[in-house]
Parts: sequence; C-alpha cells; structure tokens
Amino acid sequence: MFNPDNKVYLKGDKKMKIKSIGSNLSELVKNDGTIVIFSYSTPVIAWVDCNLYVTNQFYSKTTSRQINKYLEGLTGWVKKDPSFFENLVK
Repeated sequence: MFNPDNKVYLKGDKKMKIKSIGSNLSELVKNDGTIVIFSYSTPVIAWVDCNLYVTNQFYSKTTSRQINKYLEGLTGWVKKDPSFFENLVK
C-alpha cells in the first residue's frame, strides 16, 4: 500500500496519493481531501473535513513519539478507536 516514490494509486475509481513524511511515517491523501497518517502500516491520525482525529490505541513507544511530534502545537483533536481509521482506508 505504501509508496516511497510518491506515486498516485487508483482504488476503484478513486485517486489516492501516498508520500513519506518522516521515518516510517506516511501520509495518504484521498480524493475527497481526507488525509490519513500512518505509523509504519497503521493508520493513527486523520484530517477529515478540517477535524483532526488521533487513535486512542497504544501501539508502541515509537508510534506514540511520532503521534506526539505530529500533534505538537495542534489543539482540538479528538481521540477515536482504531476502527475509525481502518474504515477511512477501506
């Protein structure tokens, strides 16, 4: 699913662009404007309709560090179950 070369993929009739934004951190931009941030292969952060969502699941120290770094200086985010993020990338 991940694409270190920033290529565009088609899923059905939808375009998605995946790019690396850090070490083992990737960003998926969906055709509808939704942005999903992955730590390794796990979706952990999402921007949906200008709202910021963060997983409430602990995965590892590294993933927690990546999440905290991404959220630095941002406020108003909402915690969601992992299923919320999985549904965004189905």
